[in-house]
Amino acid sequence: MAETAASAKTPLGTAALLSIGIGGMIGGGIFAVTGLTIQLTRGAAPLAFALAGAVALLTAWSYLKLTLRYPSSGGTVEFLNRAYGPGVFTGALNILLCLSYVILLAIYAYAFGTYAVDLFHGGAAARSMLASGVLLVLALLNFLGPHIVIRSENSLNLLKLILLAGFIVAGLALPGDPARLAPAQWVSPLPLIAGAMIVFLNYEGFELIANAAPQAVNPRRSLPIAYLGGVAIVILVYLCIAAAVLLHLGFGAIAAHRDDVLSVAAGQILGHGGSLAIIVAALAATASAINATFYGSGRLTYLIAKYGELPSAFEHDIRNQPVEGLALFATLALLLVNGVPLSAIATLGSAGFLLVFAAVNLANLRLARETQANPRLAAIGVAACLTALAALCAQVIEDPHTRWQIAGLVALIAFSVATELFYRRLSGRSIHMGRQTPIS
Repeated sequence: MAETAASAKTPLGTAALLSIGIGGMIGGGIFAVTGLTIQLTRGAAPLAFALAGAVALLTAWSYLKLTLRYPSSGGTVEFLNRAYGPGVFTGALNILLCLSYVILLAIYAYAFGTYAVDLFHGGAAARSMLASGVLLVLALLNFLGPHIVIRSENSLNLLKLILLAGFIVAGLALPGDPARLAPAQWVSPLPLIAGAMIVFLNYEGFELIANAAPQAVNPRRSLPIAYLGGVAIVILVYLCIAAAVLLHLGFGAIAAHRDDVLSVAAGQILGHGGSLAIIVAALAATASAINATFYGSGRLTYLIAKYGELPSAFEHDIRNQPVEGLALFATLALLLVNGVPLSAIATLGSAGFLLVFAAVNLANLRLARETQANPRLAAIGVAACLTALAALCAQVIEDPHTRWQIAGLVALIAFSVATELFYRRLSGRSIHMGRQTPIS
């Protein structure tokens, strides 16, 4: 059903697929966690973004191989089911994927609220109200007018990219203090890797390309450019953003303004007009990211339900929209954004995606004969994700103030497994696999 629907949509060329990947990666996350990453990694922040990008690039290669073999609007869900079969492990991974998207929604909403209060110098209460408000308003908009959401995405993406490009050009061209980027200001390897993985969630958007693959006009040509070229471009953008901030803001100022560091840096570079431009870019980017995540959330839960791994209630729709998933995502995101600190949300989000992406790399390794993948490269992708996750957990455990976040991660995984076990015991539903033809 999903493949038939996809084939009826407008065909997508290389530029369109590349735009989907870049738009998904350069979203609200860069505005939310750049300051936190620089606080953790100091002058090595550009290297941290590069390390996270390298892990993303390895995973994007696995996605490319799996997409060419199993083109499906199901994307990650399809790949996991193909590799591991219709067991509890697969179902729990798919639930973890859903929860990771909920965490992304919370991060985007938090960033929206943080930058929005800069317009009128509000406090924490105002930020919470604005973060909650944008979730509620955009969830309602996705229910009442999904066509408006689709039409608005391109405009919001274009606006944020133009404004970020201006920030990068001005930040790198105008005089700053390069001493803050020197190796003497770098942290040791463990906190560097851990800081890099805090921003890993900024790269997860490339997986959206997999969902659009059935619409690709010339997939053998366009998909490698979209996946690998898209991640490479975003790595370069993130490196430039981190360097621009460090050139113009001291470490003390970055720590004091870590949640809205880009607008503060823009103000330092270009004055009030520059700060206002980045605030507008942040609001556009985070609203766009929330829109896109809400738009996909109902469809994600709908698809998982069609596979038989969620209750059949998630297959129902109202006004041709799978509303149950959207409502669930909105409710959980509201709880997170109002009850969990940003650093913990970022840690849980990155850890969730690292686990899912490790499983996708392992899926490519298990299916290497079918995907015609290099097993060694797939194994390196698995090792990279798991090593990054271990470094992130080790750093969190080392700090007494963040140690509790490990309990949150364990609870996230346990909830995914327990939900799937409980559901299967009660439902007795059978698992349905899609039927895809490899791209020739």
